[in-house]
Amino acid sequence: MSSRGRATPARTLADQLRGWPDERLVALLRARPDLATPAPQDSSQLASRAATRSSIHRSLDGLDRLELSVLDALLVAGQTTSEGVISIVRADEARTARALQRLLDLALAWEVPGGIRALTGVADAMRGMPAGISGLRPSSPEPASPEEVTARLAGLSPAAMALLRHVDAHGGEGTTGSARRTVSPDQAATPAEELISRRLLVPREGHTVVLPGEVGLALRGGRTTTEPVDQVPELATSSRDAALVARTAAGAAFDVVRRVELLLDHWGVQPPSVLRSGGLAVRDLKAVARELHVDEEGAALIVEVALASGLIAEGAEPDGTPAWLPTDEFDVWSGRSTSERWARLVDGWLASSRVPSLVGSRDAAGKSWNALAPELSSGLAPEARRLALRVLAELPEGEVLAAGTGIASVVQRIGWLRPRRPTVFSDLVTAALGEAAVLGVSGAGGLPPSGRLVAADDLPGAAAAIDPHLPRPVEQVLLQADLTAVAPGPLETEVARRLHLLADVESRGGATVYRFSSGSLRRGFDAGWSALEVRDFLTSVSQTPVPQPLEFLVDDVARTFGSVRVGHAEAFLRADDEAALAALVHDPRARTLGLRLLAPTVAIATSPLDVLLPRLRELGAAPVVEAADGTVRVSRPDLRRARTRRGRRPAGAVEARQAAQVQAVATAIRAGDRAESSRPSSAEATTPSGALAALRDAIETGSTVVIGYVDNHGANGERVVDPRRLDGGRLSAFDHRADDVREFAVHRITGVRQA
Repeated sequence: MSSRGRATPARTLADQLRGWPDERLVALLRARPDLATPAPQDSSQLASRAATRSSIHRSLDGLDRLELSVLDALLVAGQTTSEGVISIVRADEARTARALQRLLDLALAWEVPGGIRALTGVADAMRGMPAGISGLRPSSPEPASPEEVTARLAGLSPAAMALLRHVDAHGGEGTTGSARRTVSPDQAATPAEELISRRLLVPREGHTVVLPGEVGLALRGGRTTTEPVDQVPELATSSRDAALVARTAAGAAFDVVRRVELLLDHWGVQPPSVLRSGGLAVRDLKAVARELHVDEEGAALIVEVALASGLIAEGAEPDGTPAWLPTDEFDVWSGRSTSERWARLVDGWLASSRVPSLVGSRDAAGKSWNALAPELSSGLAPEARRLALRVLAELPEGEVLAAGTGIASVVQRIGWLRPRRPTVFSDLVTAALGEAAVLGVSGAGGLPPSGRLVAADDLPGAAAAIDPHLPRPVEQVLLQADLTAVAPGPLETEVARRLHLLADVESRGGATVYRFSSGSLRRGFDAGWSALEVRDFLTSVSQTPVPQPLEFLVDDVARTFGSVRVGHAEAFLRADDEAALAALVHDPRARTLGLRLLAPTVAIATSPLDVLLPRLRELGAAPVVEAADGTVRVSRPDLRRARTRRGRRPAGAVEARQAAQVQAVATAIRAGDRAESSRPSSAEATTPSGALAALRDAIETGSTVVIGYVDNHGANGERVVDPRRLDGGRLSAFDHRADDVREFAVHRITGVRQA
């Protein structure tokens, strides 16, 4: 095993880190970013931080099954050579060597005089190993040789051998029961006593016995496991044309961009309210599903992706009511090309901790999850998405996931890559594969070239790759006599917005069918359009002359629009049609409006104008506001916007900043090492960070130190101790004066020096 830049093994992990080249140190800080925040003062503090329980757990969570098995074998073997570790792992030697080297690069193991050993604290963190990893305990303090263990096993009775294999298969730990703990082989009367007498089971505290690591190795044929640990689960795949994959993904990408645009155009005029507990109401989510012609699951994904991309945020309506509004970033986003807008959505989805797949389900307390709710998030979601894309990117071109079994095989593969992740991680991976298909990152079960670039974190390249496959927008539609318009392809953004205002989407597919109705045209008049503007627009977008039935419908709506005029009385109504006004006043549904006829063509209402207008529209009338001089006032509703959330930066800028920060931390560590080397070697560590680093060095090397300690009476004295464990603000050490293991509060330690 190469030491990568160090000629001889170091005495401590801190010494080893000092001898690493800058490139290897920077790689460590990138792989374990928690070590760089805040920046360590020197390599001693870096080594101390690397040995903390929380940091070790984070690092172990990123290891695959082979790497965990190699680390487990290192714990079983104790301090040994790289060849010794490789020989007891049931895996390919080259892969095992690479896994061992990664453990060294992550500072989970380090090279000591005479071999390699695991970092202190790893053994505790490795308890409760995932299935498929040995779980053997470390060897006994004075391990027997393989020949001795084999001889002891050969002399066992069948019952004792069966009991030993049972203990090995069930965690390597058992209880003595009524068996005697001190007995010779000749006096053993039970299988348990037989095993204890031959030191094949070692008594521990209470009535517990454990299986030593060297015995477990002998039972498993000299290996830590009975099955190979480097067999990566295969993916279930089938063949499919790569061009079809690219077209399918591009179609989905175009659809999601257009739907986000239509949603936020609508919310800019009629924003939904924010629930008191945060989030989006169920009725508003259903309205989104109807508006976009998707199911509620798809609607939840669209609104969550818009939130993650910074296109919507919580704002306030003019009366101060909290509402979900498009941000000012939406206007900038709308002006970009379709491929750039798609890349922005995918970037937000990849980095977001939001979990749209939970919308509609219930938590442990029975409460339903709402879209946009603050608690609808998981820190594991970004990792699940990136791992799912990484696995898909391993498929060769022309291969896609098999229908039915492909997703399950991906979940199984990721279970091998991240065996320490909880069960919910599999659900997040499954959801990520479905979301990738909806967003156009994947298509037909595979990754197109743009999706592979997304998996490689190259969003600009992905946008350029998908652009040629995106449908080309059209500017004209086919108007038909049955009051429908057929768009033979995706419409230009502005054309689509205007047509969506004047007509309702009836069906989607290769061509989108819009239907004109009195209600849809009335939306245009409510937004400030005149009949002439409607006719001009229809003429400009139609490839053929405007059908006569559509012209009649436009004229009919224009004629009735504004026939009822509303003003302030609290409010008044005036109409030329006496019968229509009388029917409206006597309509039972208008009873709460307080309508009363003053004249055959004039009525007053006790309801304010902002309440009266929408209620009259619900009753089928088409009212307009009349000013004091008798003129009609129709104005386009103001577009509402929320302030863009701060702190969002492009992915490339974030990566560049992180790289610069890591490089700066490495430079600071080197400067601290130079300052440390200028101090006398006998100097006492008196700062809290220096004392912790010195104690961890002593734990790693098994050396004796002298600590300054303030006891419960406030008296300051010195203790000669052998540090054993440092965790939770407590030092467990063998106190030479008390001749016993004692615990010391770390905050009472005033200094540490070598004995």
